[in-house]
Amino acid sequence: QVQLVESGGGLVQPGGSLRLSCLASGSIFSINPMGWYRMAPGKERELVAAITSGSSTNYADSVKGRFTISRDNAKNTVYLQMNSLKPEDTAVYYCNAEDYYTGYDYWGQGTQVTVSS
Repeated sequence: QVQLVESGGGLVQPGGSLRLSCLASGSIFSINPMGWYRMAPGKERELVAAITSGSSTNYADSVKGRFTISRDNAKNTVYLQMNSLKPEDTAVYYCNAEDYYTGYDYWGQGTQVTVSS
């Protein structure tokens, strides 16, 4: 089992920044990749960014150049640095971890990000 705990969400003005953190615990040896998804009201959940154990990254087109995903293996933590935030970035952000061997997806509880003036 893997547990994921997100933190760092909140209310920010357009153009502002936030950093989300996701702490993984439990049977983390088989986790790869990890990533962030988001779900806005009335929309489907979408991939925001993902990172492999080798630090290869993948981003949604809508966040390229504004968001950066990174990981600190020593701290079992994945980060999402979000800059130049827009109102359309408002959503609940979920941390995701995939079991490399089984393909099983683990999810965090979600953290709300609201971009509004």
